[in-house]
Amino acid sequence: MSPQTTDYSPLERALLNNFQQGFPLSPRPYAELAAQLGVSEQEVMTTLKALQENKTISRVGPVFRVGGVGASTLAAMAVPPARLEEVAAIVSEYEAVNHNYEREHDFNLWFVATATDEHALQATLDAIEQRTGLAVMYLPMLEDYHIDLGFDLLWT
Repeated sequence: MSPQTTDYSPLERALLNNFQQGFPLSPRPYAELAAQLGVSEQEVMTTLKALQENKTISRVGPVFRVGGVGASTLAAMAVPPARLEEVAAIVSEYEAVNHNYEREHDFNLWFVATATDEHALQATLDAIEQRTGLAVMYLPMLEDYHIDLGFDLLWT
C-alpha cells in the first residue's frame, strides 16, 4: 500500500480494514457491506474497483485452506536485481498469482499461486518460466499452519 495512507477516504479505509475477515457470504455481499457502512451498493463496488485499479488491492475474494479447493503452492525465483521489477510485474499479471514479494536472499522473489488443479498450477509456473527465462522453484506445503491473514491497518 502507498505510504500516503492519509489520502484514503473514510469509505476506502473501512473497506480495506474492516472486512478482511467476516466478508458476507450471500447473493449480494456488496449490498450487505453497503448497509453496514451506510452507503450504496454501487459506492462499495465503485470504490473497490478503484482500489484495484490503483493497485492498492489486487483482488477481493476468499482464501481457502490449502488442499481444500484446487491446488496452490509457494514459489520462489532467483532474479537478477536489475530485472526484479520487470519479473515481479510479469508474475503479477497471472490471475493465479495472489501476491509476490521481494526477500533478501539469492531466491529474492517469492509468490503464492493457486489454480483449479495441479495441471493448471504447473502450466502457470511453466508460463512464468518461459516468459521470464528464469526457473521457478515449486515449494509445496508439507505441513499445515494456520495464520491470520488479516492485518489491522494503522492510519497516520
